[in-house]
Amino acid sequence: MHPFEYVRATSVDEAIAALAKYGERARPLAGGTDVLVMARAGRWELDALVDIKHIPETNVLELGSSEFRLGSAVACYRVYEDEQVAAKFPGLVDSASMIGGIQIQSRAGLGGNLCNASPSGDGIGTLIVHNTTCLIAGPNGTREVAAEDFCTGPGQSVIGDGEFLVEMKMPMPQKGFGAAYERFTPRNEMDIAVAGVASSVQLDGDIIVSARVALAAVGPTPILSSAGDLLAGKEATAENISTAAQAASADASPISDMRGTAEQRIHLVGVLTRRTLERAIERARENN
Repeated sequence: MHPFEYVRATSVDEAIAALAKYGERARPLAGGTDVLVMARAGRWELDALVDIKHIPETNVLELGSSEFRLGSAVACYRVYEDEQVAAKFPGLVDSASMIGGIQIQSRAGLGGNLCNASPSGDGIGTLIVHNTTCLIAGPNGTREVAAEDFCTGPGQSVIGDGEFLVEMKMPMPQKGFGAAYERFTPRNEMDIAVAGVASSVQLDGDIIVSARVALAAVGPTPILSSAGDLLAGKEATAENISTAAQAASADASPISDMRGTAEQRIHLVGVLTRRTLERAIERARENN
């Protein structure tokens, strides 16, 4: 790892200028739990790290009347230790409390987890099922991208040279909304998901008005499954959940590696989809 510049940005414009100056040889620094590891391992040749932690917009944690704003530099612990956020977004808490150990969670955030674009990222599926919109700033201004469109390949995203993720916005949960995330790992903590599933539902009585199911670690990017569409307008029954779980398994396109076979991952997707839908429905019924 050769010497590189450290830029402490205090505004969005300052960060854009620094990132644009160094182009593909610059990276934003938020939590730093991955970027420094990648730089030391030689995956990235860096000429500059641009610290975005001191920009007010990247630190926003705000529950509004219609949307929740979550800055890209907000650490995981701030999500689950905020009682109001935890009460409204227990699905986010599921993910934020699984990213690494407590030490990692004191630095790493859901924004960095998304920007890493790992197919197994624990926070990405949950952002997807919460209908998250990502605000990206760059030399050509700002643009918004849906969370399900953010990752374009393993470790690759829509972020271009000179751009960075400023914040994420998601609708405030309405009555009858619930979400959940669950993963399978060989160990309980500090491991990478062999498979993971996030689910959300909007209930009206016992009818599922809408649902979203997102899959992790079973494709080159996190996958927004067709399972959610199959549930729309149907009763929240075990039979319908089972049908959705089968559809989610069919949407998975995993590989076999030292951590699990493709067949095992496909099976796990079905199990985790059923579990997270049941948990999301339970939370939706509590949210009335």
